[in-house]
Order: sequence, then structure tokens, then C-alpha cells
Amino acid sequence: MEHVLDVYQEAYDETHPLICMDEASRQILANVREPLPLKPGKPRRVDDKYERQGVRSLLVFYDPLRGWRRIGCRDSRTRLDWAAEVRQLLEVDYPQAEQVTLVCDNLNTHDPASLYLAFDAQTAGRLRRRLRLVFTPRNGSWLNMAEMELSILSRQCLKHRRFRSASQLDAAIAAWEHDRNTRRCGTRWRFTTTEARIKLKTLYPHPDI
Repeated sequence: MEHVLDVYQEAYDETHPLICMDEASRQILANVREPLPLKPGKPRRVDDKYERQGVRSLLVFYDPLRGWRRIGCRDSRTRLDWAAEVRQLLEVDYPQAEQVTLVCDNLNTHDPASLYLAFDAQTAGRLRRRLRLVFTPRNGSWLNMAEMELSILSRQCLKHRRFRSASQLDAAIAAWEHDRNTRRCGTRWRFTTTEARIKLKTLYPHPDI
């Protein structure tokens, strides 16, 4: 835990940006019948029946200091998917960065080996040297600011909405992403290592032991 908190307290450096990464799955549910529109004194009414149009995998990359995010919408969340998204992060999103610190959870795909599986050794090695992986504790995913961003995406864009297709879902996410990036919505992280030692003192060995 302290490793992640220490990283969050490092001074901002545009040549060494901090990126938080997380993943989620979203079912694509389409209406069987068109909802009844709003009327004075009556809310919008949606039939409880729906058609399942598949599942979309969402990989979010979030720069909390710059107020930037990108959501990769894919059909799966394999090692190859993660490697492709990381390559875009390094070569397209942050091509001038000397090294990118990537905070993510302990999922088995979040590993340099995924780069070597997806690309030739020379390309994988070049990407690996520009990547600094920092993992959240197994029971501490709440430390990842990208998890909060996914929660905001769900509440503001996806919750209680149905989509006819994957492309319609992707378009809605892209519009949400563009709006948040335009307004540079970031995160001001206040929970420090010092506060963790006070508020979470039960996680530390007792001094008398």
C-alpha cells in the first residue's frame, strides 16, 4: 500500500507521467420494445425485457494530474489486448515520455511477458524499458484512481442505459471521454502514507510485539 501512496506523492514530471489503469466488462443490452417517453406527471418507462448483444471490455488509462483519460473498448481482455493498449499509451498518447509509471492491479495479464507475447523481442524490450509497473495490493484496488474513474463512467454514462450495438456503446463512451478531457477533470489525491499509518494502524505490527 505504501508503495502506491509514495508514488502518488511524487512531484509531477511530464517526462515521467503517472497513469492509473483498470479494467471492467460491460454487457450490451438492447431494448425489445422502445421505452415510453416522458410525459407530464409520468416518468420514462422502460420494459424489463431486453436482448443481450454481447460484452465489451473496457480498459481505462487515466492521468489524474493532467486530467486526461482514454478508454479502450475491446472484445476481450487478454494479454494481447493489454499489450496493444500499453503500446498505444507509450507510442501514441505519450510518445515523448522517457518513462511512464503505470499503476494497476495484480491481474496476470498486467505483466511485461504480455509485451513479448504480442510483439517481437526488440519492440517488446523497447516498450518494457519505458514502463514502470506499480501494483496495488490484492485487497487494495481502491488505491487505484482509475477504479474511481470507471465508477464515474458507469454513473454518468452507462448506468440505466441500453445500447443497440457495440458501436453505439463505444460512441457513448467516446463522447463522455471527450467531455471529461475537454474539462480536464482530474483527481486531487489526499490520502498520504502518514495518514495511512494513523487511520489503518491495525494493518501495522503492534510496537510491543
